[in-house]
Amino acid sequence: METKILTYTAKDFKSDQQVRWCPGCGDYAIVNSLQKVMADLGVPPHKTAVISGIGCSSRLPYYMKTYGFHTIHGRGAAIATGVKAANPDLTVWQITGDGDCLAIGGNHFIHSVRRNIDINVLLFNNQIYGLTKGQYSPTTLKGKVTNSSPYGTIEEPFRPAELTMGARGTFFGRLLDVDLKNAQQVMLEAAKHKGTSVVECLVNCVIFNDGAHGYLAERNTRPDRTVFLEHGKPMIYGVNRDKGLILENGRLKAVTIGENGITEADILVHNAEDPNPTLHWELAMMQGPDLPIALGVIRAVRAETYNDALDKQIEEVKAKSKIKCFDDLVDNLEQWEI
Repeated sequence: METKILTYTAKDFKSDQQVRWCPGCGDYAIVNSLQKVMADLGVPPHKTAVISGIGCSSRLPYYMKTYGFHTIHGRGAAIATGVKAANPDLTVWQITGDGDCLAIGGNHFIHSVRRNIDINVLLFNNQIYGLTKGQYSPTTLKGKVTNSSPYGTIEEPFRPAELTMGARGTFFGRLLDVDLKNAQQVMLEAAKHKGTSVVECLVNCVIFNDGAHGYLAERNTRPDRTVFLEHGKPMIYGVNRDKGLILENGRLKAVTIGENGITEADILVHNAEDPNPTLHWELAMMQGPDLPIALGVIRAVRAETYNDALDKQIEEVKAKSKIKCFDDLVDNLEQWEI
């Protein structure tokens, strides 16, 4: 008897709902990439759950033909981690934004990362509150004039990579909305990782913060301003693939291959699986113009997941317990006769 292998396409994960984002919003690219990635993973729609909080990005579950839950502000992580703990066979995606995740949902975020529950977090970072019409968010750059900071913000912004690594995160990736091929690769790696996978999605809000990521979004200049990191490959970038990263006096430095005796052999090879987060932190913090902005999978280390630890603990307790059935439970309780 011939066995047929069931394959999926992006259409299998698209719902019949009308997408209600502003024309030109970077979220369109993310949802299209996610649907393609889900098809490539081959996990059936009925074994996939997409959970969100509140915000522009949090409308995404409506557009997925999977299980979904549009929850309340900042609490997507609480629901997503609960879903995964209760039904570990589900592939769970949490969709959140820089406000939903890092302001009202900040506590939930760091603790879900710390626990290393096996979920995939797509953090849409447009550096602004879009749904509530343009207030500054926890990632808005200092000095930015917004509807709630008419003279410019006076606060230093959060950087998602720092929070993730500070919470002992095992996976951190970064993608750019308009870079579809690489974005899909990062999402795919996040889904394959066992543990909490945090992916910072740099998206553009054309209405309230247009051009927030313009420095690296332009197709012609992007190769010189970004480096796409892949585990086991040298950190080479540039239009002509002639630039790279080395360590000098313990700090990252951009160099040109062929100048000052620099060869390709001198370029750092990316080790995303290094348990020590020091270099991962340095890579994630790079900013132009002296250094390229890192995209791709920056950190992906192996560690016990919350789900595995929970299953292990349950089995150990059951093995040591004298209670094997309901009758045993009743017999082991204190009893009184009246």
